[in-house]
Amino acid sequence: MFAKNKEQKPEKKKESLPESIAGIAAVLVSGLFIITFIVQAFEIPSESMVQTLLVGDHVFVDRLTPTAKAGYVGPFIPYREIRHGDIIVFLHPKEPGMYVVKRIIGIPGDRLHLHDGKVYRNGEELNEPYVIHSGGRVDPYRDEFPAVPAPPEEEVNAEWPLVMRDYVKNGELVIPPDKFFGMGDNRDVSLDSRFWGFIPRENVIGRPLFIYWSFDTPKDQYQRTSMEDRLGFLFHVIIHFFDETRWHRMFHLVH
Repeated sequence: MFAKNKEQKPEKKKESLPESIAGIAAVLVSGLFIITFIVQAFEIPSESMVQTLLVGDHVFVDRLTPTAKAGYVGPFIPYREIRHGDIIVFLHPKEPGMYVVKRIIGIPGDRLHLHDGKVYRNGEELNEPYVIHSGGRVDPYRDEFPAVPAPPEEEVNAEWPLVMRDYVKNGELVIPPDKFFGMGDNRDVSLDSRFWGFIPRENVIGRPLFIYWSFDTPKDQYQRTSMEDRLGFLFHVIIHFFDETRWHRMFHLVH
């Protein structure tokens, strides 16, 4: 008896070098497109958004939804206007190249003022469960904005008090078109729109989606810019990755 011939499987065609390079290039281009236009990673450097965001939180930011141009942007490109309460990442209007994260308190047309540290928008006091007050020195300018003039020693952008006068009506700041008013959740330490002015629409980068990693980081780490300090902290992260990572904050949604 003769054994039946087994069907021979066709040989899988080997990928050529140009095909391999093209495949790798496609992956790289796709990844570059995603991190450039859709999501981007940012690290929280300061305490201004505590407890919502902590120093050392690393977040993915949605660059597309709040920054697509109004009007027709195609059926597959999401877009919505920036809303009250949104947390946004933006370029600082007075410090070139500096990324900042704040919560949107005022949108175009809103009337704002603070009294005793509480925010009033369009005549109504806001309910802000996310806000904390960490105490510190009494600051009438900060807590009675815009009724109290900025004192010389205040950390206020020099141009802002002059510009602000054109937008104050009946003791309230009126937000102009294509501008936003942002404040930090940690109200007593946040340098925000009270101190340097409106956030231009074109400065908006995106909205934080979720925390993908959080590491216990000194609050002044972002000020340590020397190569020695950076390498020292990198070494510290490697050594203490497991015991100083805030595991409970992983994949925490930002809102």
